[in-house]
Amino acid sequence: MTKILPVIMCGGSGTRMWPESRETLPKQFIPLFGAFSTFQNTVIQLADRSVFERPVVLTNSDYRFLVAEQLAHIKMEAEIVLEPVRRDSAAAVAVAAEIAARRAPDMVVAVLAADHMIKNPARFVELCVIAGKAAAAGSIVTLGVTPGYPATGYGYIRRAEKLAGFDEVSKVAAFVEKPTEDVARRYVDEGYLWNSGNFFFRADVMKGEIARFEPGVAEAAARAVAASTLDLQFRVLDQAALESATRKSIDYAVMEHTSLAAVVPADIGWSDVGTWSSVLDLSDRDGENNSVRGRGVVIDASNVLVRSDGPLTTVVGVSNVVVISTPDAVLVVDAAQADKVKTLVDRLKADGHREAVEHKRVYRPWGFYQSVDEGTRHQVKRIVVKPQGRLSLQKHFHRAEHWIVVKGAAEVTLDATVTLVHENESIYLPMGSVHRLTNPGKIDLELIEVQTGSYLGEDDIVRIEDVYNRN
Repeated sequence: MTKILPVIMCGGSGTRMWPESRETLPKQFIPLFGAFSTFQNTVIQLADRSVFERPVVLTNSDYRFLVAEQLAHIKMEAEIVLEPVRRDSAAAVAVAAEIAARRAPDMVVAVLAADHMIKNPARFVELCVIAGKAAAAGSIVTLGVTPGYPATGYGYIRRAEKLAGFDEVSKVAAFVEKPTEDVARRYVDEGYLWNSGNFFFRADVMKGEIARFEPGVAEAAARAVAASTLDLQFRVLDQAALESATRKSIDYAVMEHTSLAAVVPADIGWSDVGTWSSVLDLSDRDGENNSVRGRGVVIDASNVLVRSDGPLTTVVGVSNVVVISTPDAVLVVDAAQADKVKTLVDRLKADGHREAVEHKRVYRPWGFYQSVDEGTRHQVKRIVVKPQGRLSLQKHFHRAEHWIVVKGAAEVTLDATVTLVHENESIYLPMGSVHRLTNPGKIDLELIEVQTGSYLGEDDIVRIEDVYNRN
């Protein structure tokens, strides 16, 4: 059997899962269930090298180090391709087809989402093999999920006759948009399938269909890949070329028009984990249908989801609610209206709330920092640097800094002097000084940073040298 090249789409911002999911750390990188993120689980499901080639991960440039770190954590490898600008799925699929075609025009590609959950991964792999064989024969195949209820948040697929030579594959009669509840009930009764948004195709076939229906997108993707460059271990698509691609989903661009669409019914316990209500449905629950993760207590209530990685969160006598607590934001929403969270985030952005897009803990390739306290002329941060991690050589025009080491040892460059600062020791960095922080040890370096000055924004950083090639 021809092996399948999995291309994992990993660039979404996940606003429907706020406040745990934010643009700086979207839902595909969060362990919503168990120890691993949905991205990590997706990669793990593709580990069988007799079926799958080494994956390609297509992600936004902002998430490149998150992707690399999460792959390293599960000891998996992938080619990481970066989109310097966000475009919809038509351009992403076109890029996937172009990358595969440069290896072999008839290579079979599976375009898969990084933020979906599959409860039966063994059956998923079996269906990938079936879909891959149909794709090798010239069809563009999607996994059509057997509906568990009359959902109004998914598109549906109406099946036609069986695909010749494939007992478990049907041609697609129509892709149908998200229906009303009454229409959804009828679709379920008539055997329609949910559109999972996962596609299998031969590279040359998909390239041809995109060129036929969206020639501008096809041309932009070809130029973006041809002019791509290497940055550390990442392949960066050409920004100018990608910007010329029309923003359009692959469903609108190709799947609703092509005569090559086919579908494999997939009863695999699939969910796109689109709302907090779906997280409740997929989580372990008690006898009252409550799910608590983190510091939470529920009394005299039912159908409640509580998640807290910050304050103790309690719910008493209120049912059918979702309560999500983080160190800097709390969401309380009727479980039946959890799909309105995206509208809430849009409002928060419009009102200028930093919490709409950024966590108190901000991840960097060297580790993370977390805000502890701030005022008009001071800010206190906790900084954790991974072993061998190194911040950029930098300076500030508007602030001075004090670093107090609380764990490990810090190698501090201050102008022309390099000093080793141990636990319970501190060092002062005057305004305008050129400095760098490095962890030379084998354990995490933790320190408290006290900033003082007239302006404390992150844009008051002039990077002189950076091992991570950031601007």
